[in-house]
Amino acid sequence: MVSLEQDLPELVAWRRELHRRPELSGQEKETAQTVQAFLRAAGADKVITELGGHGVAGIYDGSTPGPTIMLRAELDGLPIQETSAIPHRSEVPGKAHLCGHDGHMTILAAVARDLGRTRPRCGRAVLLFQPAEEDGSGAASVLADKKFQLLQPDLVFSLHNLPGLALGEVAIAEGLVNCASRGMQIALVGRTAHASNPELGVSPQGAMVRLLNEIPALGQGGELTSEFSMVTVTHARLGEPAFGISPGHAELWLTLRTLTDAKMESIRLQAENLVRRVAEDERLKVEIAYRDIFAHCMNAPEAVIHLKNALDAEGIEHSARGLPLRGSEDFGLFNQQAKSAMLFLGAGRDHAGLHAPDYDFPDELIEVGSRVFIRALRNLLS
Repeated sequence: MVSLEQDLPELVAWRRELHRRPELSGQEKETAQTVQAFLRAAGADKVITELGGHGVAGIYDGSTPGPTIMLRAELDGLPIQETSAIPHRSEVPGKAHLCGHDGHMTILAAVARDLGRTRPRCGRAVLLFQPAEEDGSGAASVLADKKFQLLQPDLVFSLHNLPGLALGEVAIAEGLVNCASRGMQIALVGRTAHASNPELGVSPQGAMVRLLNEIPALGQGGELTSEFSMVTVTHARLGEPAFGISPGHAELWLTLRTLTDAKMESIRLQAENLVRRVAEDERLKVEIAYRDIFAHCMNAPEAVIHLKNALDAEGIEHSARGLPLRGSEDFGLFNQQAKSAMLFLGAGRDHAGLHAPDYDFPDELIEVGSRVFIRALRNLLS
């Protein structure tokens, strides 16, 4: 069994410092600098910076040819105000590590320490700290970066902590593990008027009411079968915060969610057709845009086998319980370049949920997650 006892106090302190100083997607400059310094101190043979934005990759070379195994973590936090009273709570107003990316980075930092002491015998290990996972743009940017061609992984592994699953247990399965999702921004444009003469304008009020009622009905959730779809209203705004103006503009944000990319195309077309029909009925112009686009995430069977072998060797309980998940992950894009798999590490059955304002990554998972990855690297690169 892999032992990390001597490193854990320092790793916990490092994780908590990351937690205090979160940065949002695409803005992770200081976080990336902190990671770079750690990798160099941990003996990385090469550190690649500014990968797909602020991404960082640490490379540990073996002495003979062999496969390239990549481990991936995320750099970014969330635009949410943290409400917990923990001593290491976020010091940046309106920003916080409420998804556990600080913990995921620390797990890779623990792996870096181990690799610095025990070099791969063959091939090479690559530790990728990816930017901009939360808005779905980071993996695509990393893969499109010419510097990624220097890495060319054969296998890519990742993990995500999972509240609701017993602390330290693992959920892992072949095939689909995360849903596809995309943010849909709808702008309804009419004409403002004085509030005493609303008939002289064109208000989007009626269209907004109709869409708030009708568009969620396009996808109401249920079991995660191939036909699963869900539409969630995340933001709505009508007019200006004033009493003298009949509104001429409205904005509606939705998240479309499906198990598969194919189903996403279907629900997208249904939503667009409904929006355009309602806008026409209400004499409005309409603009539709998309953000935070995530493809479905699928685990390659060969990659899953290697992770399960590592879990078994470390005596860590695992099953497919709870998979696939409704949540989305941009890690699925790595499967287009190499066989990849993500495991889900239990944060506790009663732990605060991901993106909750009082969430904090359980420090106990640093040891568990790093043991799995270290064992997988030793199995493949020895």
